Amino acid sequence: MLKKILRIFIRDIKSTKREQIALYIVFAPILLAVAITLFAPGLNDTTVNLALLKSDEPAHIEYMQQFAKVELYDDLEALETRVNKRDDVVAIAPKGDGYEIVLQGNENEIVQTYSTMLNSLYEIGATPEDTSATIMSFGKTVPPLKTMLVNMLVSLTVMLAGMLIALSIVTEKAENTINALNVTPLSQTGFVIGKSMTGGLVSLVSIVIALFITGYSGVNWLMVILVGVTSMLLSLIIGFVQGLASSDVIEAATNVKMIFLPIAGSIVGYELLSDKWQWTMYWSPFYWAYKANDMILSKTADWPTVLLCTGMVLVLTLAVFFIARPKIRKGLS
Repeated sequence: MLKKILRIFIRDIKSTKREQIALYIVFAPILLAVAITLFAPGLNDTTVNLALLKSDEPAHIEYMQQFAKVELYDDLEALETRVNKRDDVVAIAPKGDGYEIVLQGNENEIVQTYSTMLNSLYEIGATPEDTSATIMSFGKTVPPLKTMLVNMLVSLTVMLAGMLIALSIVTEKAENTINALNVTPLSQTGFVIGKSMTGGLVSLVSIVIALFITGYSGVNWLMVILVGVTSMLLSLIIGFVQGLASSDVIEAATNVKMIFLPIAGSIVGYELLSDKWQWTMYWSPFYWAYKANDMILSKTADWPTVLLCTGMVLVLTLAVFFIARPKIRKGLS
């Protein structure tokens, strides 16, 4: 039984290499992860980037590194070259008994003001211990915009898992191998498991690679895998149903795209609805998966909450499975 399931899996992998749409589905999450990394704020970005000389006083460099992202250069010419690039980088160079601020002239006013004030605070010897202000934190340790984009990417990858299954089923129908299934020792359950392995594993690997690319390698990977697997089950079920109901690849891809509607609705509901209206989204398993991933990526997740979210995903997915089960059995018969 296991050998036959693995044969289906290996056959699907080989088939994926020949299908351009399937290859796009495999590599799309990775390309989007690269785009997010290039255009979204990084995990360690600050409001200002400073360029200093390597020959500067160690105390000055260390002070600036507490409050800004610091780049070190060999000489003043290298500093000026760095400042003249397109992004907002301010250089601070020693001059006489003090320092001079080197600007391109088109920097954001906030960046200029912050750099000047920060250097002035250093010159008068001010430290965080000298202030009477207190810091109140809401526990957000990573940029919310980047977290939201990466979380949306994970949700998209889950949808693509269903699309990959649907395309594979359509190919099987075109080659008339589904009808041949009924006269082989392989059961329908084994066939379903073998087919699900392709979309599930490929999408899960894509999620892992995407998180590494976007800088989220420090997350709890056991939580990520748990939420990924449970949220992918519903996508795979819908992929089977749409694949069996579609006559060609284009129709299958179009039908599976309908999964994006509840996914998009769940994301909008989670991000925009106030706490007292969040209950209106409890019907959607994608809502619970998105909520769990948001906490995992923000590094505020705890196991009881993650298990609650994945439990809700499983319960709702089972409800959909029992509704769709007769259609799947009929399509495989």
